[in-house]
Amino acid sequence: MLTRGVESYLEVRRAMGFALHSEGSLLHSFAKYSDIESKRHICTETAIQWAGLARSITTRARRLGQVIRLARYLRAEDQRHELPHAVFGNEKGPRPVPSIFSADNVKRLVQAASELGRRNPFRGQTYGTFFSLLACTGLRVSEAIRLRFEDVTADGLIIRCSKFRKSRLVPLHTTAQVGLERYLQKRRPFAPFDDHVFVSLRRRPLLVGDAETAFRTAAQEIGLKREPGLPRPTIHSLRHTFAVRSLENCPDGRDRITQHMLALSTYLGHSKVADTYWYLEATPELMSSIADSCQIFFAGGRP
Repeated sequence: MLTRGVESYLEVRRAMGFALHSEGSLLHSFAKYSDIESKRHICTETAIQWAGLARSITTRARRLGQVIRLARYLRAEDQRHELPHAVFGNEKGPRPVPSIFSADNVKRLVQAASELGRRNPFRGQTYGTFFSLLACTGLRVSEAIRLRFEDVTADGLIIRCSKFRKSRLVPLHTTAQVGLERYLQKRRPFAPFDDHVFVSLRRRPLLVGDAETAFRTAAQEIGLKREPGLPRPTIHSLRHTFAVRSLENCPDGRDRITQHMLALSTYLGHSKVADTYWYLEATPELMSSIADSCQIFFAGGRP
């Protein structure tokens, strides 16, 4: 039965740090489908039929890709498992162009968030600080929500077991340290029995849904609209904006650019530097700068 093979595969991958929640459910579904078809080993035809049950071509490609990775693992010990071809194409569609904020819009957004607490000023103080921290560090929303008092150190923020179970240190600018400490002076007595940095008016850790609601309210307050041809602004756009602005300040020189990209990738907590290079396509300014550098290089100069 394929079920044992699926469980072995998932155990190994999870030991390497992959959660594989949805992937695990889908592979168990594939194993059951194979059992119904009386297939004790991975069969290309069966795999394609199972993947083809999905409605969209992208989902079909993703499902088949999971079976392909399972097949590679199982074939190491049993060549009777067939290795399907990716007949549905690339399982990863093109990444959408992110919404990038101007410096003025970031300031206005933070100010609007600071004014949300008309009845209780602590709400405004919380979201004003929360959005400011996202904007100046590029943290994921979930990472900021999980921050605890012990994670705020003199050297920066300790991000523990984030995506891919990786931990990292995020240094803070002096102004960010001052702003965060100013908030914590009011935060600690508000909910003394909870050690999360950011809490709601219920004196419990913030929820992602609450943060997203506060973002939409602040964005509507300042008239932050969706630009033509771009996705609507979201709270995650603050992370995208940080990454793009960091790249715009990248120093000249091949070695210095490489060091800058590696440092930014580490700072953002990316699993691979290719995820950071994707931001080079994010704004016309960056693309124009790349084109100008290429033109100078091909003309015999130094970009």
